[in-house]
Amino acid sequence: MEKLKTGEKLNRFLRKNASSSCSNKSVISKKIAAKKRISWMFLVPSLLGVLLFFVLPFFVVIYYSLVNNPIQHEFVGFSNYVKVWNNGAYRLASNNTFMFSIVSVPLAVVLSLFLAVVMESRIFFKSHFRTFFLTPMMVPIASIVLIWQVLFHYNGLVNDIMMQFGGGKIDWLKSDQAQIVIVVLFLWKNLGYNMILFMAALSSVPKDLIEVARLENASDLQIFWMIKMRYLSSTILFVAIMSVINSFKVFREIYLLTGDYPYDSLYMLQHFMNNTFASLDYQKLSSAAIIMAIVIAALVAVMMMVENNYGKDIEG
Repeated sequence: MEKLKTGEKLNRFLRKNASSSCSNKSVISKKIAAKKRISWMFLVPSLLGVLLFFVLPFFVVIYYSLVNNPIQHEFVGFSNYVKVWNNGAYRLASNNTFMFSIVSVPLAVVLSLFLAVVMESRIFFKSHFRTFFLTPMMVPIASIVLIWQVLFHYNGLVNDIMMQFGGGKIDWLKSDQAQIVIVVLFLWKNLGYNMILFMAALSSVPKDLIEVARLENASDLQIFWMIKMRYLSSTILFVAIMSVINSFKVFREIYLLTGDYPYDSLYMLQHFMNNTFASLDYQKLSSAAIIMAIVIAALVAVMMMVENNYGKDIEG
């Protein structure tokens, strides 16, 4: 009898715990569902904005690139892409943009990383140097263009200095050296921001690893390449992507310096698109935009693959 009573008590206890656990699970699931509904309420306005102003226009651009014009809407396949690819102005603009990006982006990454490493060390007037490199972020673009016009004009300061050392005058913005002016402008404008990103990344490197490496008699160069660079891989990827994006935005400065039709070496993809838009050739503009988007997406994908293979052991 005692065993039977004990078994009944045990069964009642188990049933009670099971019912309470089920009720707790239902309460928890209801709370989770309520939180999800609230989170979606906050996300819906942003999602609608992205859909309305980014996703739908992108598909409209794809549609325009596949028709003969926005009025007749006759499907022509990839003929617009072929025409754009064979266009001489597009080829010139693509070549100039590619050459500018392939020079300016690596320089922006390497020089900003070098400045961050220098700022991390104990040097005099560190705060003054940091302020000097961050100042371009606060200067309006119109003022920057005015300064560059004064510096690189045919009768400007740079030519005066060159003549003092026996050199000749160069019409910088109307010569094959014009891209040098824009590369210097791009670096001066963007190095400060990239430097801050690298300084933040360097400060997050585990100090105990560096101390262990020093105890193992590792040199500063070995510590930098074997430890710091591994932890900087994601930041390098981000800075490289941002630099690629900013290199495509350099049209703003070039346009203020030289106008719609600059010297051939300064004719960028944005000039081609701006002039195409002015002539209302939407199918050509859409095709060029899609090609540029594909190229940028491919570059970003390659950089992400490289970073993933290089820094996967750190992330794991």
